[in-house]
Amino acid sequence: MNIFVLTGAGISAASGLGTFRDKDGLWTHFDPMKLATPEAFARDPNEVHAFYNMRRRNLIEAEPNAAHHALARLEAGLGARGGRLFLCTQNIDDLHERAGSQQVTHMHGELLKARCVQCNAVTLWHEDLSIETPCLSCGCAGGLRPHVVWFGELPLFMDAIYDAMLDADLFVAIGTSGSVYPAAGFVSEARGHGIRTCEINLEPSDNARRFDERRYGPASEAIPAWVKDVLTA
Repeated sequence: MNIFVLTGAGISAASGLGTFRDKDGLWTHFDPMKLATPEAFARDPNEVHAFYNMRRRNLIEAEPNAAHHALARLEAGLGARGGRLFLCTQNIDDLHERAGSQQVTHMHGELLKARCVQCNAVTLWHEDLSIETPCLSCGCAGGLRPHVVWFGELPLFMDAIYDAMLDADLFVAIGTSGSVYPAAGFVSEARGHGIRTCEINLEPSDNARRFDERRYGPASEAIPAWVKDVLTA
């Protein structure tokens, strides 16, 4: 059995990482147009760096929760049966990897990496960034930015994502709002190709009616229960 799993901010909430569009989410406290666009970075890179430095420090202190660990077990369990888990995340954290997932596709980039706009080099980065920080590859200062996809930019790895989706027997969306495209459109794409769909979320997403199966509850409880059902079926 091949399963395509899409994860969003809800899976990392129990690890202390904020969601974005809930009533107390990040975008209720911060203006994304001032912090998460190429134009914002060009206008005030110091402010953008300060925001992502805060988030980077928060991520380094966080730990994966039971939901992350359950998906790592699912990957191993499916592989042992000759199947495959394609784990695609909208999250820019590394909690899936820290929980033991071996293959993770980060369609919105990774917070613990920096990208140089001068030479395009991508580097692992756990420290604060500033406009004075030189690129380790080309030596230029002022060109490093978080390796994340901002509003107005194209998500990463889309060809591989669609190929994996068409190879799946089941599409599962976990902890997503169902409002951010193109990810919000994945369920319709899957249904259009006759792939069974499932939503696991704290509450119904914006596109919940598009799913064949729906399970609701905290991710740290709902995901381990679902993974157990899959692996014991």
